[in-house]
Amino acid sequence: MGEHNADGATASAAPAGGDSHEEVLSRIGHMTRALHDSLRGLGLDKLIEKAASDIPDARDRLDYVARMSEQAAQKVLNATDAASPLQDRIDSDAQQLSAAWDKLLDAPETSDADWRALAERTIMTLDATRGATVDTKAYLMDIMMAQDFQDLTGQVIGKVTAIAQNLEKQLVQMLVDFAPAEVRREFDNSLMNGPQINPAGNSEVVADQGQVDDLLDSLGF
Repeated sequence: MGEHNADGATASAAPAGGDSHEEVLSRIGHMTRALHDSLRGLGLDKLIEKAASDIPDARDRLDYVARMSEQAAQKVLNATDAASPLQDRIDSDAQQLSAAWDKLLDAPETSDADWRALAERTIMTLDATRGATVDTKAYLMDIMMAQDFQDLTGQVIGKVTAIAQNLEKQLVQMLVDFAPAEVRREFDNSLMNGPQINPAGNSEVVADQGQVDDLLDSLGF
């Protein structure tokens, strides 16, 4: 008898468990639908879509900046490595030529041949110096041209910064919209009188970084 009751209880418990499982799934489904519809109604789905597209775009832009900066740095290093020996040679030739002239001028006796030989050496050194100077100027031009990446990367960094600022504004606006009533009242005056994110849409908005910090602190973040 007891065994029959136990079997009967077991048999009757299975459908109850199945019904409970289906009820849980049904409730979760309805909650998910309600949340989805609420986010879409508030326009937050657009924010999520925009963030999903902006973040990869920002990453690509930063990769471009890093690549351009690396290329420019490599060009500068190459030009510097090539120009340094030329400058060292100019300095060495100048020192040797100066010492040769000092020696000739201090010599007790000199001949025309000595003066002519040193004069010819001086002319050769000056010609070599001129050639090294031309080459150095070309390397300096390479270094200057390598800096043209700054204009492009500056524009890219400006766009990335704008993306980050816009995302921050939208996230802060979400916090303001969903903040508890007491927090909204606490910041009411400062938000209405302070800088605004979207003046046309809502007077209770935040843009000042100090206000953002206070808002995050008050919400426990």
